[in-house]
Parts: sequence; structure tokens; C-alpha cells
Amino acid sequence: PRIASLTRKTKETDIQVTINLDGTGKTDIDTGIGFFDHMLDQLARHSNIDIALKVVGDVHIDDHHTVEDTGIALGEAIRRALSDKVGIGRYGFTLPMDECRAETLIDISGRAVTRVQIPFSTDRLGNLATEMIPHFFESLSGGAGLNLHITVSPGNNHHMAEACFKSVARALRQAVALSDAENLPTTKGLL
Repeated sequence: PRIASLTRKTKETDIQVTINLDGTGKTDIDTGIGFFDHMLDQLARHSNIDIALKVVGDVHIDDHHTVEDTGIALGEAIRRALSDKVGIGRYGFTLPMDECRAETLIDISGRAVTRVQIPFSTDRLGNLATEMIPHFFESLSGGAGLNLHITVSPGNNHHMAEACFKSVARALRQAVALSDAENLPTTKGLL
């Protein structure tokens, strides 16, 4: 089974996460940031990755450490669950969300490169700073070792955020799916 659990504890956050790459999208998520929980639920449900996540962070200061460290921990859990990466699809998604469109290009390459373009017109969505959404994906990319390029067209800010998380989820779903159990999808021999 492609399951990973880890604990990440710093002076700013205490995180416990378990993921199952071959799940059904079940969630048990509590970060202390309601809108972020909603987006992580979308990530799990649309990727079919089960996520159990408990974060105790210094949200009395702001949302930065909680969002950043959650991205790092989730990314590391993905990296661990992928193990040797043999048989994965590796690449993967564009989807519409009402009036806006989100496109995610992903490569599980072992190299963390992130480009995020989301033209938010508000500073906050619920109790989450919109500037933290690109930062979450940068942290996730770093923890997992992903090339991750995300572009979202303008629209309703909630829809833009949701389209972004759903698009990343679908790209992850394609990329972690076992498509050829015998081969590593690279000519280098290592991912």
C-alpha cells in the first residue's frame, strides 16, 4: 500500500498527517483555518488521496506558518508514499469552475520548481490570506519534489481558489496513478 504517516513539530506548528495515495478521497482535516480545510478537502476528494491531517499552529499570529508547514508535511508524505515511483503516470489537468479556468501541469520529477499565477482581487478568503495559496503550493512542491505550474483565469475569488485546488488534485490523481507497474517513467533511471 502507498501509505505514509509523519509528524512534523516546530516551535510554530505541530502536524500529524497520514495519506493513502490509493484511497477514495476520505478526509479528516483540521488545520484551525476553515477555508484552508475546505480547500484541502477538495484536494483530497478530487485526487482520491485519503488525507488525515491535524495541525496545531500559531494561528493567533497569522496563517503563514500553518499553511507553509502543512504544505511541507503533505509534500513529504506524498514523497514517502510514492517510494521508488515505479509504475506511476508521472504527469498530469485543466478544469473549468464556473466562470474561471484552472490549469495545472505537474511532473513528479524529484525537482521542486513551482510557478503559480492566480489573479486574486481580494486579500482574504474567509480566514485565509490569498497570498498563502501560492505559498502552500510552493511548500507542497518542495516537500514532494514536484514541478508544479498552476495558472488560474480571473473570476470569483472563491471559485478561483477552488478551481486551483481541484485542478492540482486531478493532476496529482493522474500523476500518482499506477499505469505501468514494471517501469519507472524516465530515461534517466531515477526520479
